[in-house]
Amino acid sequence: MFEVETDDRVAVVDVTDRVADEVPADASGVCTVFVPHTTAGVVVNEAESGLLTDLEAHLERVAPSDRDYRHDRIDDNAAAHLRAVALGESVSVPVEGGDLALGTWQSVLFVDCDGPRTRRVEVAVADAV
Repeated sequence: MFEVETDDRVAVVDVTDRVADEVPADASGVCTVFVPHTTAGVVVNEAESGLLTDLEAHLERVAPSDRDYRHDRIDDNAAAHLRAVALGESVSVPVEGGDLALGTWQSVLFVDCDGPRTRRVEVAVADAV
């Protein structure tokens, strides 16, 4: 487990190295990265700065922040919840010899849709049987 601090309402943070630090050196199997929050998510994709900006714009199109959502009467963060649903709360990454078996351009990206906040990211590794 580790924490991620964000500074903006919507923030995309490359957490690949932090996830890798949680994987035992001799592990082979599957690493699950789980975000225990209803307004944040995690994805595997490229961490190129232009793409990260495009992702934020995409999330605004998926769940525009200027809509009249029913949940906003309670919390004023319905768009963040809907964006997190689209992203998903977990990803699975193969592990080989203690290393994340990601593709050449793949990174593990934490996406906060309701920041700024301090969030937890859970990491679990299941050994291959």
